[in-house]
Amino acid sequence: MSGEALVTALLTGLLGGVHCAGMCGGIVGALAVNTAPGRALLPLLLAYNAGRLLSYTAAGALFGGVAALAAHWGAVHRVQLGLQVAAGLFMLALGLYLAGWWRGLARLEQAGTVLWRRVEPLGRRFLPVRGPGAALALGVVWGWLPCGLVYSMLAFSLTAGGAAGGAAVMLAFGLGTLPNLLLMGLAAGRAGRWLQHAGLRTAAGLLVMGFGVLTLYRAWMLAAGG
Repeated sequence: MSGEALVTALLTGLLGGVHCAGMCGGIVGALAVNTAPGRALLPLLLAYNAGRLLSYTAAGALFGGVAALAAHWGAVHRVQLGLQVAAGLFMLALGLYLAGWWRGLARLEQAGTVLWRRVEPLGRRFLPVRGPGAALALGVVWGWLPCGLVYSMLAFSLTAGGAAGGAAVMLAFGLGTLPNLLLMGLAAGRAGRWLQHAGLRTAAGLLVMGFGVLTLYRAWMLAAGG
């Protein structure tokens, strides 16, 4: 797992704040509203996001491990090439999605609601949030919210070379999303409105598309070297 891949994941999470504002802003707001009286909000937000990152890391380990097994059982070069191409295409789709130019990833989010309908009721058990433990558990549940941004990074984690690499990619991505979601939770929605600015969405989308083009270029180099 290269440091460059981790930086890409971190920056994608940070740039994806324009999507998090719409996708998770309401959830963060609900966490604040459903906090028991007398509880400090920041420790609960930190615990909530720690739970969310735990889920992301576990999913990354699963996807990275499965991809490594597939490469072990099949033609390693072809599997690596296919995963690189898939990751690059997902990141291009994500860039278009963030910029608001194409909503194709929204269909994946809709498909994920089948699983989410089974998981979401678990989160309701921890509301109102009465302490960091409940916030952590709620974050673990919400980490499985259907999200095109997360799906794109999971596709990228397939290229990480194994379970540890996949976990590292998703952890870096989750850390990238952390500043925006903490800011939204503490700023009572004002940060979310700023993140929805059209110019910011376009810039974020273009940068993520650049990561996708770079990933496809690496796939092309891998094919040429094979």
